[in-house]
Amino acid sequence: MEKAYQLRLYIAGQTSRSVTALNNLKKYCEEHLKGQYSIEVIDLLVNPQLAEGDQILAIPTLVKKVPEPVRKIIGDLSNQEKVLVGLDIRQL
Repeated sequence: MEKAYQLRLYIAGQTSRSVTALNNLKKYCEEHLKGQYSIEVIDLLVNPQLAEGDQILAIPTLVKKVPEPVRKIIGDLSNQEKVLVGLDIRQL
């Protein structure tokens, strides 16, 4: 079965913001989407060409690919409410 949420996190190396963003994302997903998500981490220092496809302008950026609509959240994802609303996990 496909995971309900396909998330892609764009980072640039192991900066503190990148590490914080990934840790926050994993925590939210475990709390709210347990077993229903996949996270793909794309390091733009390793694969800079991948930024173009999702039009990444800032790092770190989280892209929710599935379910639609595609959404982007920029930053270290420390504002849980903003992230959950942005991912359509929680309504406003």
